[in-house]
Amino acid sequence: MTREPSVLVVGAGPTGLTLACTLRRFGVDCRVVDRREGLGDEPKALVLWSGALEALRRTGVADEAVTRALALTGASYWSRGRRIGGIGFGDLPGTAFPGPVCLPQPVLERLLLDRLEQLGGSVQWRTEAVGVEITTDGARVELGHGDGEREHVEVPWVVGADGTRSRVRESLGIPYEGTTYPRVFLLGDGRLRGPAPAREAQYHLHPDGVLVLVPLPDGGHRVFFDLPDGPAGADATEGAPDVGLLQGLLDTRGPGGLTLTETWWTSRFRVHARLAREFRRGPVFLAGDAAHCHSPAGGQGLNTGVQDGYDLGWKLASVVRGAGEQLLDSYPAERRPASAAAVRSADQQTRLWMLRAPLARALRDGVMRRLLSTALPRRRIVPQLAQLHLDHSGSTAVVDLPDAATPPAVRLGRRMPDTELVAADGSGAGTLHDYLARGRHVVLAVGGRAAAHAVERVVPLLVGRGVSDVVDVLWLRPSGSLIERPFGGGFDVRDEGPPAALSGGKRSWLVYVRPDGVVGARAGTEQVDGLVALLPRRAAPVKTG
Repeated sequence: MTREPSVLVVGAGPTGLTLACTLRRFGVDCRVVDRREGLGDEPKALVLWSGALEALRRTGVADEAVTRALALTGASYWSRGRRIGGIGFGDLPGTAFPGPVCLPQPVLERLLLDRLEQLGGSVQWRTEAVGVEITTDGARVELGHGDGEREHVEVPWVVGADGTRSRVRESLGIPYEGTTYPRVFLLGDGRLRGPAPAREAQYHLHPDGVLVLVPLPDGGHRVFFDLPDGPAGADATEGAPDVGLLQGLLDTRGPGGLTLTETWWTSRFRVHARLAREFRRGPVFLAGDAAHCHSPAGGQGLNTGVQDGYDLGWKLASVVRGAGEQLLDSYPAERRPASAAAVRSADQQTRLWMLRAPLARALRDGVMRRLLSTALPRRRIVPQLAQLHLDHSGSTAVVDLPDAATPPAVRLGRRMPDTELVAADGSGAGTLHDYLARGRHVVLAVGGRAAAHAVERVVPLLVGRGVSDVVDVLWLRPSGSLIERPFGGGFDVRDEGPPAALSGGKRSWLVYVRPDGVVGARAGTEQVDGLVALLPRRAAPVKTG
């Protein structure tokens, strides 16, 4: 029996790698194992939305990911060979990533693995969790190696990020509840000749089934179809589909004039809508596909998994570094509702694809045509898909402390509003969101002398805790203020002073902004001790890269 690092991560897909990178960035070591021989080359998921991109930005890979991705400008919907309508992407406000991008999963996995190695971590391939047992001190895990050897390890924390057939989940008997669609799904990545969309996803809703066209960064396209299960779809039940089958479906359901000239990956699979009944059992957590799976409609799977990994990563790291263990209760409280919403949204879209009755199809087309002619999709549907403005106001990880005088725009459990900054010293970030993209814990003081005095009290407390590598203190002072900078420095707002979104009148106030950019606590300037108590309190157990 060997004693391990604080966290064992089972699975090195996007979820597990995001988690591991986040732990290492916060100074916490982890062991990452995966049953595969190495990184896979199957494209699988493609679309990254704003919420996941912001998490990846905090992890340190978003810039390269966007550089190598294809920005999608919108999605259009077709029925009976005619365009019903469309949704434009790219103008989501308040984020550095105003629209989704297309990036094949292997590219993202490579970027995350490279980042993990830069941070001093690694992945142990050909190693899987055979069984997990909860103990009084954590968990005992049996690992199976590719050479047939067995290893038993004890760890304080285990994360199962090992996919839909998670051995971690199954060994604990956690139900994976939901349904399997009565259809077989086929896809192919390759090159199309003809009028294929360059930056737009297209959904062709044919009476026989759906055709989805998604442009790829290298100039290729993904084609995606569904076929009936059972005897009516007997030719769709075995093996990867060949070009002939895919071309036939493309001819039947497509806009015409498209020829699939080559493919480099084809697949046949079933689609499920499932959610684990528990995301946490004691020291064991489920994340990514081990916790939820759903239709590729809307491109939500990769995004939800990346955000699982980041959320659990900073929370586990905080607890390892001395924050209260109750913080971990917020992982299922926050991520399971978000995952359930993603599963529900994808299920609704998939069921619209699968309508076959002529009257139901006509009704669907009419409703979609009217809906897509309004601004509602941009105001409601796109933000929902982006998973950027999640509501954590009911979470156990957010709290209002006494005498909070924050303005209405600073909402507990919601994303911190942005404002422009002029650096007095520090990073030189031009906006608050740019600064928060560093992914650290931030104590933000807004106002005049009372805020300055609060900063003077906060900084030495944090220095004593040894957490300067993961916690920042910022002071937004009034425009034209003659107040000298408090110990630790900070930021000035631009000359016009705090914008209306952050204006609290003449009163000063404090906010704790979590590493995910969410307002974790609001307080009056006399509540320094209560605010600091929410933060890590120990120096890093390992040195990060």
